[in-house]
Amino acid sequence: MTTAPYEDVPFSELLHHPAATARRLDAVRALRLRRRDAGDLALMRADQLERDASVVDFTARLLAGLIRTDNPATLRTLLPEALPWSVFLPDEDVRTMLAELAETARGAASLGNLTPIALLLTQWRHTAEIHADPELHAALTREPEGDLGPVPTPAPDAPA
Repeated sequence: MTTAPYEDVPFSELLHHPAATARRLDAVRALRLRRRDAGDLALMRADQLERDASVVDFTARLLAGLIRTDNPATLRTLLPEALPWSVFLPDEDVRTMLAELAETARGAASLGNLTPIALLLTQWRHTAEIHADPELHAALTREPEGDLGPVPTPAPDAPA
């Protein structure tokens, strides 16, 4: 039975003692292999990875379904539990974020790639940061330096 989410281990330990290092997975769900010259790696059992993937797929589909039920009051009430910074978003932005999140979660789950969800949440967190700072919001939305509105579609190039 796993007792901790992960343990930090130097990458060299895996190279020098592979069997002993792999046995550590009996006590943790994953090993974080620290590398000095590159990004860290994770080592986990394949069955754990498959279980995690099924939970992520279920969660993404459940979230998408909840968003599609179109119960904005309930979602707005629950959203700060998952995304505390969402309290700074105007209601219209929350609706837009939830719609984008539902679509992105379905697509990401079908690909088995959570990066698009993480990117979307980061983008919306930055939007919340702007709304949370009145001076920053004013500076970014003030014309002509700030938001100038939608960009018109460029005209097709004329033949040369």
